[in-house]
Amino acid sequence: MTSVEQVMKEALALPSAARALLAEKLVESLEFDVDETLQTLWTDEAKKRRDEVRTGAVQPIAGEEALARVRQFLQQ
Repeated sequence: MTSVEQVMKEALALPSAARALLAEKLVESLEFDVDETLQTLWTDEAKKRRDEVRTGAVQPIAGEEALARVRQFLQQ
């Protein structure tokens, strides 16, 4: 068995909380090339949407309702 397979076998034997922590740490350890321009655009968009909800310019809907609307639209 390779070392990766052994580590995976041992990790899968951990309790779920320990596996979740391990998964989080593994994801954090990955190096991502972050496009700063894109990151800034997404941050600006998120703030704009937040402000629209806060001012009442848009009314949020529950996630389940949004998914139901999308499913209905796709069935048409």
